[in-house]
Amino acid sequence: MDRTQYLKQFVDETGWYNSIVLGLILPEWIWRPLPSPLQSWLRNYIGGSLLYLVSGFLWCFYIYYLKRNAYIPKDAIPSYRAMKLQIIVAMKAMPWYSALPTLSEYMVESGWTKCFSTISEVGWPMFMVYLLTYLVLCEFGIYWMHRELHDIKPLYKHLHATHHIYNKQNTLSPFAVTFAFPGLAFHPLDGILQAIPHVICLLLVPTHFMTHVILLFCEAIWTANIHDCIHGKVWPVMGAGYHTIHHTTYRHNYGHYTIWMDWLFGTLRDPEDYSKKGE
Repeated sequence: MDRTQYLKQFVDETGWYNSIVLGLILPEWIWRPLPSPLQSWLRNYIGGSLLYLVSGFLWCFYIYYLKRNAYIPKDAIPSYRAMKLQIIVAMKAMPWYSALPTLSEYMVESGWTKCFSTISEVGWPMFMVYLLTYLVLCEFGIYWMHRELHDIKPLYKHLHATHHIYNKQNTLSPFAVTFAFPGLAFHPLDGILQAIPHVICLLLVPTHFMTHVILLFCEAIWTANIHDCIHGKVWPVMGAGYHTIHHTTYRHNYGHYTIWMDWLFGTLRDPEDYSKKGE
């Protein structure tokens, strides 16, 4: 298979993703004539908006209504006003957030990354090695990007502080999520900066393209969870208990999926130790 045919596999794959989302929502005559990058952006925008709103509403309905007071004390439930503000901030920024995955897809289709289309090209053992490497590098990159957004004062003041208006348990909700795709309840540039490690990893590590897309989808669900203030106690996962501390101290628990980077670089604060000290 020559290079042109090989890259066409990625174009066909993104076209398939477009048809799944756009084909279910819009008449074909609206989206089909659009250039491929614009189709991808529209799919990311519509799909990201629906994922954010549906997952947020369902999770809020479960923890604040069906299981009211079971997980969160009544006085810690965020107000409707706080959640409304988070939704407004997120939806205003959504068009910008949708641009980064669109760019990364264009890079994949153009052959600028190390992505491969099928696992059979590398075999399952190497697929697992590459996947682990990708995840570790993302953990490292997102940790330091997040930490520098705190440590570099102009970046914090003009970008990251937008997210940290949610700094108490009764203001945090699943709508204050920080997806890498898309990063929400953030200044748009802040969310894009924290998503960049995912794109950089595509340039450094051979990555199965569909796995990359699935990981972004899972991350969207995951990050709603870490803002619900419910400490799941699943080691070594950087759950909501850890992330709530981040929103109250500003100096701890910068990590992504796991606590390992915070442990390695000395910024870990355990929720149980935190509560024992009465902080």
